[in-house]
Order: sequence, then structure tokens, then C-alpha cells
Amino acid sequence: MKRTHTCGELRKTDAGKTVTLAGWVQNRRDHGSLMFIDLRDRYGLTQIVFDTEKPDVLKLGQEVRAEWVLQVTGTVLARPDDMVNPKMSTGEIEVAVESFTVFSKSAALPFEIDEHAKVGEEARLTYRYLDMRRPTIQHNLAARHRFVQAIRNTLDKLVFMEIETPILAKSTPEGARDYLVPSRIHWGHYYALPQSPQLFKQLCMIGGCDRYYQIARCFRDEDLRADRQPEFTQLDMEMSFADEDDVFAVAEACMQAAFKAGCGADIALPFPRMTYDQAMEKYGCDKPDIRFGLELFDLCDLVSDVDFKVFRSVLSAGGIVKGIVIPGGDSFSRKELDVELLEIAKPYGAKGLAWIKITPEGEYTGAPVKFFTKEQIDAIRERMGAKPGDAMAFSADKRKVVNASLAAVRNYLGQTKLGLAKPDDFKFLWVTDFPAFEWDAEEKRWVSAHHPFTSVNPEDVDFMMAADPSKEDCGLEKVRSAAYDMVLNGTEVASGSVRIHDAALQNKVFQVLSIEESQIKERFGFFTEALRYGTPPHAGIAPGIDRLVALMIGTDSIREVIAFPKNARAVDLMSGAPGDVDAKQLKELGIKNEEKKA
Repeated sequence: MKRTHTCGELRKTDAGKTVTLAGWVQNRRDHGSLMFIDLRDRYGLTQIVFDTEKPDVLKLGQEVRAEWVLQVTGTVLARPDDMVNPKMSTGEIEVAVESFTVFSKSAALPFEIDEHAKVGEEARLTYRYLDMRRPTIQHNLAARHRFVQAIRNTLDKLVFMEIETPILAKSTPEGARDYLVPSRIHWGHYYALPQSPQLFKQLCMIGGCDRYYQIARCFRDEDLRADRQPEFTQLDMEMSFADEDDVFAVAEACMQAAFKAGCGADIALPFPRMTYDQAMEKYGCDKPDIRFGLELFDLCDLVSDVDFKVFRSVLSAGGIVKGIVIPGGDSFSRKELDVELLEIAKPYGAKGLAWIKITPEGEYTGAPVKFFTKEQIDAIRERMGAKPGDAMAFSADKRKVVNASLAAVRNYLGQTKLGLAKPDDFKFLWVTDFPAFEWDAEEKRWVSAHHPFTSVNPEDVDFMMAADPSKEDCGLEKVRSAAYDMVLNGTEVASGSVRIHDAALQNKVFQVLSIEESQIKERFGFFTEALRYGTPPHAGIAPGIDRLVALMIGTDSIREVIAFPKNARAVDLMSGAPGDVDAKQLKELGIKNEEKKA
């Protein structure tokens, strides 16, 4: 046996046992006649002791250096009370070495394998296998394993089948760009790596596999973003003879079990729900963080006749006015209100933020005060629930700008400035009834807000069927989908929907999206053909594993929970991917590279 115990396993009750450990040298302390080594594996650390009772062993041990891989056999000794190390799980014992073997020596390290060492991300990703030895990454990967394992156990109990769907699939260009794989056998033809197993899981439903799931690898050739990965993992699942309530119940059970296993958190069920319209009205966005209040208030009716020119001009142009309470905002400086908060709102189109403070005595201060009567400000304050010592901030502009800018201010106040959101407070939310279609001004056509296989709210089907999709003003933006998002602490972590199971409805949706018959046949022909042969009503969802685990352990970067991530430029610094390909390989595929024009 290479080892009888792990480096995190031995306790005082094991004193007197002869054991064999194996692992890496974390550090060594040489005192001449006595030497200590902390031996490390993924389970913990054990202190091993070399002394003069075994002079040959001590001499060889003094040659050992950091990150050498050793096998050590020795006797477990209980440490004296004054030598116990309470910071180590094995701190009550040490192992007196009788013999040891060097399995492997280590070259000089590019960085120290230490939890507290500051190492740049480029070095960490270049030497990811060394970075993985550090306790933080070990902890993250173990938490991810427990998280996924709990999901599998939950779905197994609910009689779901794990079914693998193809990685080499047909390109169905709708949404992000596909990663394409050329076929050597079929020149000029390409496979696509799946952006999701969407059509395949629906085909599983048509095939009678009524409860499917997969821990699926997905690929999207997206423009570069700081915290996106070209390949990612999602829990993909689908249910027949089910509606959104059935999907919600299963997804909630999975999240409850996964968070309990992953970090010990108790997630309360059921998750609260709100419609898309409610979320936009109260929070200004479709993924609100509900760990804190700070709701937005529509003030259009209260400011329509005030003498404040900014508000009146915006309202006359069809815009809106909304406000948010800043708890304790009376203590904010002018710089905090006029500069700091505006910098948060500016990227979303805001040109300015007006504000009124309420002093502890209940007086009003701020530039806009002179344009309002006391009764008008009192009415605004009453609606917003502002108290003495608070401040009220206002945005007036187009609806989209007001909602987005105040949503950003709200998140900044709650998550950062006021510290109202606790990272270990996990608040899930369902957002439902999303718009089914959006007008693409550039392409001058309607596009799916979710994807083209999403069903429509039954109450809106007749309206959609009668609408003329060639016109922008046909009202299709009012059609609600049967789509839903799972939101956690202000982050969208899953999207799903009730799917279309009726061929006529599917054809109408394609018509709304201006997808011609020839395109339908070319892109989705195999799927539309399958719809003709008895399709059960079905629904599903796809939570993102990487993002969920990152939120669970409290890191801002999904790279911290992926074993071998790529950097923000979609490059694997460790292996060098993407890399050059031999000219012979390209010739076999019928591909010739052209120089990219500047």
C-alpha cells in the first residue's frame, strides 16, 4: 500500500500505530539534530519528525525540499499539551519517521504553494496544476463535487435518467456564435459544438424519456468578457407532462440539496416568484437582488405639475420619473451624491441624479427643494417611506434608462456602499412571464427573447396568431412567453421555459421570427419533423453550475471553481490553446488560412 492514512486523518486516538503517509512537502524546519516536515495531501497536513534516533534517515531527510513527493512510514506520537497545534486537524499528533521514500523531486517553483502568497492570475493559470495544490482551489473543487453529486442524488430519487447528448452536432445559428468543427470525411461540411442540448432534450421527450437530465458541457463563441468562459457546464433537465410549477419544484429541491451539501446552507422553499413586469417596476431589472429592500418608486403622477423643469420636460417627452430611498443618506456628502452615485448610473445612460435630503429634524435640503411645495415633497416622501436622516434620489429619462441606472445605484448601495447584502445569505427568486419577442432594429425583424422553441402564455396565443410580424408596431412586444429565470442574489443562474409541443404554434413562431421555410428545413428540419409524431407537453430548465458554485463559495470569478479555466481572452495559458495546426491537418480538411486584414 502506498499509504494507510491520509494527511488529514490521524488523531490522538491513533497514538502508537505504525502508519504510512504519502504527499507533498509543504514546508520543512531543520534544527540540526531534529527536523520537522509538514506533509500535505488534499485532506490536510501532518507533521512528521526526523531525529537522531534514526541518523541515516535524518541525514537523508535533510536533503528534502518543498513540493517533493514522499512516502513516509513511522509511529504516531501524541504531542505534549504545550505543543498541540489547534490550527491543524491533526495538531494533537506527529509521526516519528522510521523510513521514507522519495517518489519525485520538484524543480524550483514559479510561486509558493501557500494560501496567503499573492500570485498573479497569469502565473496561476499558466501553472494551474500547481495552483490546484493550494487549499482554496482544493476546497472549491471539492465543494463543486459535492454540489453536483447532491443534484445527481436528488434527480435519481425523482426518477430522472441521465442521458448524454451529442457534442458533435448540427449548427443551428440562433443566438451566440457556434464553435465549428470541420469534417475530414465530408469536405466543406461542419459540426457545431452545442451551445446547449436544447433540441436533443426535447427529442428525448418525444422519444418517451419523460424525465431527462445531464451535467452538460456547452460551448459559445462569444465576444470576450471578463468572467465568461467559452466552455461551461450546466445542469440540463427536461420533464414531460409538466408545467412551470413542476419544473420549479424539482429545481428547488436540487438547489436545496446542492447548497446543503456544498456549503452547509439551508435554503428555504418554495422560492418567491414575481413577474418580469413586477421586477422591472420595483427593482428596475429582471434579476433583482432581494437580500435587501431599496425598491424603486414610480413618481410620475406626483411630479407631473411640479415647477422642476427637468421632470416636466422628461414627462412631456414620454419619459418617466422614479426614486429610491438612501437609508442614512442625510450624512452623505455632496461628492457622494453628485459624483459617486452618478458614476454608477452613467454607464446606463443617466445624465444626472437629483436628490433631496431629510434632516433628523424632518427638514428638506437639496437643489430641487426650491422647485417643490412642501406638500409635494411630503407626498413623495410618504410614497417612498423615507424617514428623517434618509435621502431620496431621483432619475428622470426614458423608461429603459431610468430603470437600468437606478437598478445599478440600488445594487451599489445595497451590495457595496451600505453593506446590506451578506454573501452567505442565499436568496433565490423566480422571475416569470418574460416578453416572448423583441424588435431587432438593425435586422428589422422580431427575434426571440428566449429561444424559438419557447411556448407563449396561453392568454396571448390568439393575439400572436393574428399579429402581422412584418410590422414593428404590431404589438408583439406585449406577448408574454412561458419562460422563467432563476435568480440568486442579483444574478441570473438559470433559464427555462415551457416548450412548444404543437407543430402549428411552432410554425407560427418561426413566421414571427421571419425564418423562411427553406431555413426552417435546413436548420431545424429534423426537429420539426419529430413534432409531427405525437409530442407530449414538456418543460425544462438549465441552471449554470459554474456560476452557482461561485456564488455559493463567495467568489466573483467562475475561474476559481473550474479546474482548468481560460483567461478573459479565451486562452488556456497552461496548454497554449488555441494554437497553430499543422499544414497537413488543414489540407486534409480542405482548409486554407488567410491572413487577417488589419
